[in-house]
Amino acid sequence: MRKTIHSPAHQTFCSLLREERQKAGLSQTMLAEKLNKPQSFVAKIEMGERRVDLLEFLTIINAMGADPVRFIHKLRSRSEPLT
Repeated sequence: MRKTIHSPAHQTFCSLLREERQKAGLSQTMLAEKLNKPQSFVAKIEMGERRVDLLEFLTIINAMGADPVRFIHKLRSRSEPLT
């Protein structure tokens, strides 16, 4: 399996995370504070420079007050299947 950090699906994932953060009314700094991380942590994820594992994803989504299942459905509808 190829790493997906530079794939169109990963770019869509990063864009959707940014959209969810903005929809929650959070700046990168505000989200980072909720995660006890520096603002650069959030920025690197949103710019696609850092991969997120499943547990980090759930922590981030929870901090934004978003539904992980709904997020995944949006991701699947907006990106090409991973192959």
